[in-house]
Amino acid sequence: MSKISTAGCVLAAMLLAAAASAPAGADVLLIERTEQAQRSALPANGLTMAQVESRYGAPDEKLPPVAGYKPDHPAITRWRYASYTVYFENQRVISAVLDSPTPVARAATTRP
Repeated sequence: MSKISTAGCVLAAMLLAAAASAPAGADVLLIERTEQAQRSALPANGLTMAQVESRYGAPDEKLPPVAGYKPDHPAITRWRYASYTVYFENQRVISAVLDSPTPVARAATTRP
């Protein structure tokens, strides 16, 4: 019976070690993306669509507004650039985010 418990302990220790090392890699990727975002000059919140286009050029894609059918739900528009997406509410930037660096993640957000 001690052989089974020893084998179980070894397996548990191996799984624990594997699980403990996985988040460290994710943390490094998150830190790298955060530093990249800080280095890149993403459009600031509050800029108008015209200001963004004049400072950053025309986007690769202008997606149609979503929602906007009620005052409580204003229209949200997205502009996609090569490495980031800008979100607008009522013609003003509300967020600019770096796109996912992996092709799998990009494919998951792309609609046919």
